[in-house]
Amino acid sequence: MLIEKQTELYSGKAKTVYMTNDPTRLILYFRDDTSAFDGRKIEQFTRKGEINNKFNAFIMEKLAAIGIPTHLERLLSAQESLVKRLKMFPIECVVRNIATGSLCRRLGVQEGMDLNPPVFEFFLKNDALHDPMINEYHIRTFHWAPIDQVEQMKEYTFRINDVLKQLFLEANLLLVDYKLEFGDFQGQLVLGDEFTLDGCRLWDVETRKKLDKDRFRQGLGGLIEAYEEVAQRLGASL
Repeated sequence: MLIEKQTELYSGKAKTVYMTNDPTRLILYFRDDTSAFDGRKIEQFTRKGEINNKFNAFIMEKLAAIGIPTHLERLLSAQESLVKRLKMFPIECVVRNIATGSLCRRLGVQEGMDLNPPVFEFFLKNDALHDPMINEYHIRTFHWAPIDQVEQMKEYTFRINDVLKQLFLEANLLLVDYKLEFGDFQGQLVLGDEFTLDGCRLWDVETRKKLDKDRFRQGLGGLIEAYEEVAQRLGASL
């Protein structure tokens, strides 16, 4: 079937999602927008949408190669990808390998502390409530996801962590933390949304220079240059 883009389904902070003539497929359009602090800080950067689209495809293909089901079908253009239409769970799975950000603020731990074993946290995906932390009892009580698929989310997330930590380390990068989102596709748990530098933290191994969206959050500058440097180190074609 020739896929045709149809009406907009919804627009998020940095992506717009479109319906297609196939009810089981969607098109993701990665915009050049960058936002932080629940949308209070917004700016556009030339080429950011293209970089995120291609970087996401690079990572999703790496994960598919180790047996993680993902929603990515293929790249359609510089800023568009064709994906399976999932029934998304309103849950963010966050893994922290090094202490920084909200973990330090909440628990008073020192920034840069190595976390062994990694810390796994669930958050409710709800902008109006500022994505509060939740646990498995909340998920079960409010029926946000079947408990067997919650267990599978954790299993997939730690497998992904093992693979990506090594992938980034070989590029002289530390995978500090990141978030994943999952959904159901015809009864199968599938990794959805995106894996881009908007949703993870990466530091240089030696200098601990930040090479992720914290450069925008903290006004450090050089956001696109940092994203391009990460892709270059990984050998991802942009």
